Amino acid sequence: MRALRQGVDVPGAARRTSVDLQPDSSRITVKLFVAGQEDFGPTESRTNAVVNRIMSLSDSEVKEALAGVHEDFAHRHHDFLQWLDVHAHRATHRIDPRVPLSEERWRLIGACFSHEFAIEGAALCNPSVVVHPDQSNLPQGMLRFMMSTRCIGEGHRSSIGFRTGTIDLWGDVVVDTPGREITTGVAGDTPMTKAGFRGLLESANDFGENSRSIMRALPEAFTSSELEEQLNVMLHDRDTFRNVDETVHHFRHIAERSYMVTFPAASSYSERVLWPRADAERRGMEDARFTRFVDRDAHSTYVGTYTAFDGRDIAQQGIQTDDFTTFRTFPISGPAARGKGLALFPRTVGGRFVALTRPDFETNHIAFSDEVEYWETSTPLHSPARPWEVIQLGNCGSPLETEAGWLVITHSVGPFRTYHLGAMLLDTEDPCRIIGVLDTPLLSPVETDRNGYVPNVVYSCGSLVHGHHLMIPIGIADQSIGVATARLDELLDRLMH
Repeated sequence: MRALRQGVDVPGAARRTSVDLQPDSSRITVKLFVAGQEDFGPTESRTNAVVNRIMSLSDSEVKEALAGVHEDFAHRHHDFLQWLDVHAHRATHRIDPRVPLSEERWRLIGACFSHEFAIEGAALCNPSVVVHPDQSNLPQGMLRFMMSTRCIGEGHRSSIGFRTGTIDLWGDVVVDTPGREITTGVAGDTPMTKAGFRGLLESANDFGENSRSIMRALPEAFTSSELEEQLNVMLHDRDTFRNVDETVHHFRHIAERSYMVTFPAASSYSERVLWPRADAERRGMEDARFTRFVDRDAHSTYVGTYTAFDGRDIAQQGIQTDDFTTFRTFPISGPAARGKGLALFPRTVGGRFVALTRPDFETNHIAFSDEVEYWETSTPLHSPARPWEVIQLGNCGSPLETEAGWLVITHSVGPFRTYHLGAMLLDTEDPCRIIGVLDTPLLSPVETDRNGYVPNVVYSCGSLVHGHHLMIPIGIADQSIGVATARLDELLDRLMH
């Protein structure tokens, strides 16, 4: 069993590479800080008190304090003054507009409502990997990849980061050194769809007369202004409806989960961080599962899912990008999309979208839908049975299409909450049919995986096939990232026989 866990004696078993990505606490960004709204202590803002104290300082005190802020922090952020101005705007509306406000005092207010956040201050884990959109200027046989990462910082807040690297025909993996100037991009509106609202309204027990009336008045795809117009109509006609305020609140809460984020073209991919924007994800964007999706017209894009966490409840979010510069996020809902870890197939099957899901929190299910945003029913596919999976099963990212069928990397949890990786093979045209499942783990924790943020874990959110090799990026103890590889032909042979 020890040799099996090391992955050195079993044909097709995963083998560790030397890649070792550790969390880097020097990768920082500037975020809004409001005294009194921390995760503990008072629950009311102390904004007025802070602003009043700053307004009572003398001009010389303000100038000296701001000079100290510049000396300590300006060199750490290329957009330093921009952040001071943005955060000053969030607080200075409390000041009487007739009171003169110098530029120095304005920016000191901005500094007092700012703090540095180390995006990887606690951990870096749970990666997925896809083919990079830019394959130019590479030696023959080499592939460039894009890796998403889960970055965990103060308060267990998760965001989505990126790394780039290459894999060659021998299975050798190199991850590029990340850039230093973190950017969280600029958010904007994006069109919404009716399908994105239906399941969430159902789960809120608000898909009755009110919601149906609003939905009927909207086109299949609509903008935030079109939605607000219909919400205002209902508010105006509230005498003929019941619980109007509750319905309007539900629609607005769902609507904010659809947004666009655009990053500066001059930033490197590894400097881009998707940061929580909607209330449903305010405590984290967890475990992104990306796949390169090819539609019926042979157009390719990158589609993924992640878990939104608000501090109490989890929800599925979708994400789409063509270039990893502009991202569109949107809610995913429906009875089959409950839980965590929905993984999309990289193309439609029989004209329908397909996904692996786990609505019962312990069994791999498969679901089909006409819309990515809504999943109504699912079918149990793969149930816990063996000793190392008796607690639960799940997927480790989107299936990979091979000549033998859909290759699915799975995870399982056994005694002492130990996570293992496994694999199963599904029929290409009928993915409800299992061709084979590994009878031993593909990869298990070794002694160096025992200690970390969450001990005894190896986990992945998406793998990649290149030539004869399967590349599996792995989160280790929810602390760091490694990479394992396996011979594809040997693994498929084990699954088929």
